[in-house]
Amino acid sequence: MKLNDLLRLIAGIMVGISLLLQQFHDPLWIWFTVFIALNLIQSAFSKWCPMITILKKLGFEE
Repeated sequence: MKLNDLLRLIAGIMVGISLLLQQFHDPLWIWFTVFIALNLIQSAFSKWCPMITILKKLGFEE
């Protein structure tokens, strides 16, 4: 799996998990969803994403 595909998969899974936690555990988990969204927005402008750095160190190719 390529790096960008894996990044999209991880982001989607994290949003899904955070929404499930918000619905079934505590409404304050919505802030985790907000954090993910803000990180995606900043990475669009800065071209830097912390998860890409981690995935590259784990050996995934672009």
